[in-house]
Amino acid sequence: MYRIDSEANRITPLAVKRFSELKISERNHLQEWLENAPEAFGEELLIIQKEFDGFDDTLERLDLLALDKDGNLVIIENKLDDSGRDVVWQALKYASYCANLSRAQVIDIYQRYLNQNFRPSDSEPLNAEEKLSEFLGVEDLKEASINRTRSQRLIFVAAKFRKEVTNVVLWLSQFEIACQCFKVTPYASGDDLFLNVEQIIPTPESRDFMVGMAVKEAEEKSVSDELRNSQRLRLRFWEQALEKIKHSECSLYDNINPGKDHWLSASTGISSVSYVLIFAKKEIRVELTFQRADADENTFMFEFMKERKADIEAEFGQPLIWADLPERKACRIQYAKAVDGYDEDNWPAMIDWLVEHIVRFEKTLRKPLKDAGAALKTRAG
Repeated sequence: MYRIDSEANRITPLAVKRFSELKISERNHLQEWLENAPEAFGEELLIIQKEFDGFDDTLERLDLLALDKDGNLVIIENKLDDSGRDVVWQALKYASYCANLSRAQVIDIYQRYLNQNFRPSDSEPLNAEEKLSEFLGVEDLKEASINRTRSQRLIFVAAKFRKEVTNVVLWLSQFEIACQCFKVTPYASGDDLFLNVEQIIPTPESRDFMVGMAVKEAEEKSVSDELRNSQRLRLRFWEQALEKIKHSECSLYDNINPGKDHWLSASTGISSVSYVLIFAKKEIRVELTFQRADADENTFMFEFMKERKADIEAEFGQPLIWADLPERKACRIQYAKAVDGYDEDNWPAMIDWLVEHIVRFEKTLRKPLKDAGAALKTRAG
């Protein structure tokens, strides 16, 4: 890693350090860093417990336990300057223990983690089921697959990996046991410390290929594409809703097909900023969602529009929900109505409500959003 000197037009190497000489510990430092920044692994992970020891008849504890976006448990084992010889065997034992965890146990583990991290400034402890539903992108947690058989993943973290470790990891991958090795390297420049997190096994390119092949194989093995009842229900709702929308003055969804999800998204003309219709069991909703890859860009546009909140809500005619979602990259502006969504007798009135409010919503936000996009471009220079 190099420091760039723009004035001299030169680069100078940063000093590579060992964790031991920096007096950095595995538990108090590396584990804490990764717990609070799991995105360092290059994907969205939800940490659901640390130093987990909830295994029967054993006193062993794993460093970090996480959930990925597919509902798979991820066992994360951290070492410092050397991976050691037995880290794979240790992690495999933890994976075998975790394989037996039921959905209810996973929810309970996460709830205990949330309770442990409850702060006095918080109004009340967070609800594990609600947080898991949001993370997995489902309306009802019962619709999500959590900790399926043979779905457990292993992530190893160390500054240096022994050959006996990397050989075993590569061998395990041939049997579709998802293993990743991340090399962590500390650097120093004066009093400033830096940490580089680099995936070395598998390389990102080979991982994408392996994931693609797994998806293809799953598709080929699939014997039925029948949707679950809730998905079929949503498909029917969106078919009716889109037909109504296409005969309204709203053109946002003219080229959108009905889907099986509880949401329907349409472009605003700004990349990764969308108008979204929500059809849920207990509510319907119109919203503007900022989901750009750069969280700062989402926050900038959201705050730009929030500064005009009074004018926007006055034009819209109702107070809106301004959800900055600080724990996530996305931000949202929403307007919702409570309903009994799965009673099909209510659908005509619900669809009329969605059509009326997405038209008003888009008209109200059109100019402030355009101004926010222009301000973002100016800011980027």
